[in-house]
Amino acid sequence: MSDDNQITYLKYKEYGDLLKVILYSSQSVLGAVPLIYHLSHNGQNIIFIQTGAVGGNVIHYLVTNSPPTKKLIELKRLTGDFHFVDKIGTDGMSLYIPILELEKSNLKFP
Repeated sequence: MSDDNQITYLKYKEYGDLLKVILYSSQSVLGAVPLIYHLSHNGQNIIFIQTGAVGGNVIHYLVTNSPPTKKLIELKRLTGDFHFVDKIGTDGMSLYIPILELEKSNLKFP
């Protein structure tokens, strides 16, 4: 990710829209589920995921008022409903996505 020309940034208004990207990715042929990252950057709380491969990377992100208070998001595969949880549950129809805390990143958010 050293060439900023190969990175596209997409900013979302809310978690629900950002999480739709994860739902779509999880249903693809590869079945890959992107990780969620939290970064405090220039006084802002940025939540983001990275997608893409050949031809460039896409950073999907949103800016929140406060950092996440829980370590996981439980995302319902069928409805797209979500909530923050402390541990992985037993619902087989949900994705449990960790929110990873980053100390530093070389990404240049717009």
